[in-house]
Amino acid sequence: MSVAANKPAPSGLNRGLITISVMLASFLQALDQTIANVALPRMGGELSATQEQISWVLTSYIVAAAIMIPLSGWMADRYGRKKVLVLSVVVFTVSSALCGVAQSLAQIVLFRFLQGLAGAALVPQSQAVLLDINPPERQGRAMAVWVLAVVVGPAVGPVLGGWLTDNYSWRWVFFINVPFGVLSVLGLLSSMRESHTRPATFDFFGFATLSLAVGAFQVMLDRGQLQDWFSSTEICVEAALAAVAFYVFMVHTVTARDPFVNPGLFRDRNFDVGCIAIFTFGVVLFSTLALLPPLLQDLMGYPVVTTGWVTAPRGVGILVATLATGRLIARVDARLLIGAGIALTAASTWGMCGFSPLMDDRLVMWSGFIQGLGIGLAYAPLSTVSFATLSPQFRSGGTSMFNLLRNIGSSIGISTVQALLTRNTQIMHSRLGEHITLFGGRLRPAAPYSFSMPQGLAALDASVTRQATMIAYNNDFKLLMVLSLATLPLVLLLSPRRLGAGDAPVIME
Repeated sequence: MSVAANKPAPSGLNRGLITISVMLASFLQALDQTIANVALPRMGGELSATQEQISWVLTSYIVAAAIMIPLSGWMADRYGRKKVLVLSVVVFTVSSALCGVAQSLAQIVLFRFLQGLAGAALVPQSQAVLLDINPPERQGRAMAVWVLAVVVGPAVGPVLGGWLTDNYSWRWVFFINVPFGVLSVLGLLSSMRESHTRPATFDFFGFATLSLAVGAFQVMLDRGQLQDWFSSTEICVEAALAAVAFYVFMVHTVTARDPFVNPGLFRDRNFDVGCIAIFTFGVVLFSTLALLPPLLQDLMGYPVVTTGWVTAPRGVGILVATLATGRLIARVDARLLIGAGIALTAASTWGMCGFSPLMDDRLVMWSGFIQGLGIGLAYAPLSTVSFATLSPQFRSGGTSMFNLLRNIGSSIGISTVQALLTRNTQIMHSRLGEHITLFGGRLRPAAPYSFSMPQGLAALDASVTRQATMIAYNNDFKLLMVLSLATLPLVLLLSPRRLGAGDAPVIME
């Protein structure tokens, strides 16, 4: 990769077609992170699989993507970004169709694993393409466009998946990818030029240890709640394997001549701070997306479609903020935008701490809209500033590492809040139950239960469980609020480079 100031940048029409093509690719990968979640019960029933078995449909995709993301950067440098992107979209589209026609659990797990391998390159390499084809003064707008695909995809995934499953079949959750994948491939082939390649030796040992560490860690996070965490031998083995493999990988990285992950990546302060911040964003964003649907559907009794409409304002907020950010980033210090976005995200989770079983949907919609504003306001400037001072030769590896940390943050966040939700529900149920007696003066006049009948006791227990679950959800949102606020000081460590109009983009040819 090189900076070619003496070569023309892609024309406006060509740049627009490239942007649309890579946006489609990014959106498909981001969408498939969550679109299959709501279809799992139907899928398990048709394929005669238990809950534990059908969960591998999600686990196989997550683990494959986590393993392949670091490798995508090396492949783009070695063989060219266009080849990697086109091949990835083709395989992703074919494997999506194969998932749709799968007739057994083994088949769909295999095809989902293949889909995860192919999809891993789509988001980081799409980000690198948009950085390459735009001059520095336009990179803020380019990242705003990229954020729309990456953030809106997981948000609309459960809604779209639920609608397709209810009205058609769970198989359409996968078939929906095919026409958009074909359009993306045609757009990339017709508009994108190949990037510069450079000979690079493949560090198989570094790749193997990193893949083992990430894969074992992802499996541990995905199955931890199901296996009761460290009381399970399986989880203990996976945790030890991940820790040992990561230690070996770190030692190898700092001692090898040509390591798989170049340590030069982490000599840039902006990139380091950006990685920490994007890890936190992954925790907060995806944890909220994981908590809200079960809260609204199981606790509040909302149908799937209503849940989609109630959570839709988050996407509206992201759209409004990213459109505004694309114009503001050239005039306003990026640190102010990032700080304001983090503050709004914290404010939204503070509002979620006030959720109750008696609330109406306005609080959910407003808190989601504010969170969308915060994410849209901070995500694009953070993506821009993190790479503003990073050498173009590190861009492929940098975008891969940036997105890998976001994915790991989302996995850790989802697993943590789900585990805390289960445990805190039990704790709060016990504490609330301590105050309920036959002689409770404040309970008896208002209680519509007959304590002498089993039905009355069951109804009372269900009411206590409902309240305990709501408190547990509030505690999770409070944790996410504190985590958001803890990220604010990192903004002071960023040093955004002033971009000049004469700065040249990286030309892909």
